[in-house]
Amino acid sequence: MHVVAVGGSDAGISAALRARELDPSVDVTVVVADSYPNYSICGIPYFISGEVQPWQSLAHRTLADLEATGMRLRLDSLATEIDVSRRLLAVRDERGHVSEVRYDELIIGTGALPTRAGIDGLDALTPEDGVHVMHSMGDTFALERFLDEHQPTRAIIVGAGYVGLEMAEAFTMRGLTVTQIQRGPEVLSTLDSELGAIVRTEIEQHGVEVLTDSTVVGVEKTDGGVVVRGTRRGEPFSRAADLVLVVVGVRPNTKLLERAGARLGAGHAVVVDRAMRTGLPNVWAAGDGVITHHRLLGETYLPLGTTSHKQGRTAGENAVGGDARFAGSVGTQVVKVFDVVAARTGLRDHEARGVGLAPRTAAAVADDHKRYYPGAQPISIRVTGDELDGRLLGAQLVGRLGTETAKRVDTYATALFAGLTVEQIGELDLSYTPPLGSPWDAVQVASQQWSRTRTKEPNS
Repeated sequence: MHVVAVGGSDAGISAALRARELDPSVDVTVVVADSYPNYSICGIPYFISGEVQPWQSLAHRTLADLEATGMRLRLDSLATEIDVSRRLLAVRDERGHVSEVRYDELIIGTGALPTRAGIDGLDALTPEDGVHVMHSMGDTFALERFLDEHQPTRAIIVGAGYVGLEMAEAFTMRGLTVTQIQRGPEVLSTLDSELGAIVRTEIEQHGVEVLTDSTVVGVEKTDGGVVVRGTRRGEPFSRAADLVLVVVGVRPNTKLLERAGARLGAGHAVVVDRAMRTGLPNVWAAGDGVITHHRLLGETYLPLGTTSHKQGRTAGENAVGGDARFAGSVGTQVVKVFDVVAARTGLRDHEARGVGLAPRTAAAVADDHKRYYPGAQPISIRVTGDELDGRLLGAQLVGRLGTETAKRVDTYATALFAGLTVEQIGELDLSYTPPLGSPWDAVQVASQQWSRTRTKEPNS
């Protein structure tokens, strides 16, 4: 039996590893478009900042580690066509030679591509001009070369999501003056603006200029550097810098599967079932190119590395005869920005209303541990629950680095996965010692605040 996985990142490698783990007699080939299989793209900002060195440290596993599992890797090889009826995959190598790979089961993990956001002039400029995206190891090396060779002092980052904020910190650590441009009213639009404002204050205190309510419409190379032009609150603006980084999201990379006849769904991602079947015979798919089953929203598009790992593992197991199901996501995310940690899981008010729920959100501030023990820090928390049945729908948290904000959002994520009510969170038997927590943990204090503000009785 020959299983072929396309994609050398989270989904493709997870699928290949799972297939080999369950059935070592299966031949597994992984087709990788570049030379860097199983690298942590999420770790790139910390390489750029200098905190992680050398770049090889970003490898989850080395090429030798992967080959030691028994899989074969075809590097610098681009999958171009799928012949579903003949079970053939066309692959073009770095010399341009096209060959056909026969498969019994095919797993597609081609991921996503950077969004360009319709910015005029962006496609005409290159990293050598000082205009960069941040999505692959190739992008990373191009940016690192530019930083080393040109020694820029001014940077503009278009986008203030997770990667944009991490890169603002990285550039600041390298001594650059940073301007961050965000389309929405606040940075980190995955959080309510009250919490996003805390993150904004943090980056501004580290010298980052933040322009919100600002839409970039064009970018051009001039004698004075790279100029970004746009509108801010209805008025034209422009900023010049030595370096511009555009990080405004991703779109699913679906061309390979779309040409083969796969159906597209939410976010123009490929439709798969919870076994990761595409509907094409013997073809599975996983990762940032496919829809996500969300336990509260249903089918949506939500590209996350943790989801890609789980979906890839499911696809790999089923490709060798298993019966696994992707259990679903609740959208748990976290980011560190300088000395602040911001996290969320589940739904915010507008998202819950969009699927017919009756959400109510309550805010609370609770210390990370007993105040009499030195070093206590507040965590700002917003809890969203359903007023009709009391179910937890989501939570958002922002706290200082060291407050275990990331682990506390995991408590809410676990409660969401289990379908607990907000009040049941107060019944959880959580750990306590004064240097680390309180008899009522911060997540419980915030949940109790939601209960106090609830306006309807259960089942009313």
